[in-house]
Amino acid sequence: MTVSRPPVSDWKTDFDHLDPHWLEDPYPIWDDLRQMCPIAHTERYTGAYLPTKYDDIRTIAYDTENFTSARVSLRVERAVPAVPNPPLTLDPPHHRPSRMMILPLFTPQAIKAYEPQITELCDRLIDRFIDRGHCDGAVEYAQEITARMMARFFGVPEDMGPQFRTWIYENLELGLVEPDVYARSTREIDDYFLVEIAKRRREPTDDLIAYLMRAEFNGALMSDAEIAAALRLLMTAGIGTTWSTIGASIWHLATHPEDLARLVAEPELMPTAVEEFLRAYAPASLAREVLRDVEVGGCKLKAGQMVFMAFPAGNRDPAVFPDADKVILDRKDNKHMAFGIGIHRCLGSNLARIEIRIGLERLIARIPRFTLDREKDVVWSESHIRGVRKVPIVFGQQ
Repeated sequence: MTVSRPPVSDWKTDFDHLDPHWLEDPYPIWDDLRQMCPIAHTERYTGAYLPTKYDDIRTIAYDTENFTSARVSLRVERAVPAVPNPPLTLDPPHHRPSRMMILPLFTPQAIKAYEPQITELCDRLIDRFIDRGHCDGAVEYAQEITARMMARFFGVPEDMGPQFRTWIYENLELGLVEPDVYARSTREIDDYFLVEIAKRRREPTDDLIAYLMRAEFNGALMSDAEIAAALRLLMTAGIGTTWSTIGASIWHLATHPEDLARLVAEPELMPTAVEEFLRAYAPASLAREVLRDVEVGGCKLKAGQMVFMAFPAGNRDPAVFPDADKVILDRKDNKHMAFGIGIHRCLGSNLARIEIRIGLERLIARIPRFTLDREKDVVWSESHIRGVRKVPIVFGQQ
């Protein structure tokens, strides 16, 4: 990110989720805040609160009377109108019809049909670098899996993946502090999908875009602009969050050889391990706007301010998860909020789980030993979607 930012002076009164200390290692920050000030505040982003306890985050997520989802991210500029991303930015009663319209695409049964395609894609990606002896597990693998699979869902060429990744960076990272970049990338994404919608009006297809063109919302077909907005959400949310978890999981295994060796020896443990990776390295945080003065966890929140719903912080709350800062591959009770919680719980959780599971299974099956390349840097994203953008690994070493 090119924009310089003043360093945080006091995490209780001046938090910033784009501060280098947060980006590199936010866990001690959250631990300190839970003990000193469970709900922090900042004047940045025109004023925002940060709950760090699981129960407080849960309370806010379920309270649609006092908190609105019209704005779901902290940005330096709030003077411009909020950009709609249905159903994520809709409140009741409009939210449920929009969500139910999309839900059939992401049921377990619907997603299971894609397992062979995901497996084939993962093996094809591994074929590109396995003989080289090293790769960037984020750039060459995790990001490729999610971007290419989303292109397939949309019914567009797989080679749109790099462009999708550029738009996601501009929309979810650089755009947080560069309003012009955010506005331009949003227009470009919508314009791209409007062209694809027009193509399908001339020549009908059977893909995700065509499905939304046929779907009814409140008894009527959506406008092209509404379809494009829904597709923009599916692209940015569906690609960026899942690649972040796959990349962070690869980083964890590259730095914890005992866990890598255990998954190699006990592959049946992978589904449980995926849930633990989701808990420990949950990627997404979302914002809410306070509609009226309200008290949460003994803290008074003022109307007009934002709330940064750091789901990853809730997942590290020791009051809910014993040994919360340890990754326990066979953790039994794991009610994490990696996919959010409440009415906006992630629609694509079934797809994310299967992409993470197969991505890790195929990598470990074919490259059972790898570690970080210490001569290259690991780079974490600068966004409310936290994950590794670069994770260089070398094979055959532990």
